[in-house]
Amino acid sequence: MNEQLPVLLVSLTVFVLAVFLGFEVISKVPTMLHTPLMSGTNAIHGIVLVGAMLVAGAGNVALTTIIGFVAVILAAGNVVGGFVVTDRMLQMFRKRPQPGEKVK
Repeated sequence: MNEQLPVLLVSLTVFVLAVFLGFEVISKVPTMLHTPLMSGTNAIHGIVLVGAMLVAGAGNVALTTIIGFVAVILAAGNVVGGFVVTDRMLQMFRKRPQPGEKVK
């Protein structure tokens, strides 16, 4: 346990710094650009999901497995949310059917 404590401390430090940096970056994005940026970075969320699954699966300590599992849930929510937002954004550009026109 003593040899894993420094690794855990470094990992938690990187996590806290990543959360702070992510919050600062997202809070500076104008509202009009947030939706296109979210849909454009959906591939990055997929990479995060794969990394989270690797961490959860390779966890030798119960805490690492739990944190990895929570990361998988949050990353999956990001991926699904990105697809939902992209679909809603693309619906804005579809032609609306005229009255009396048959919907395909």
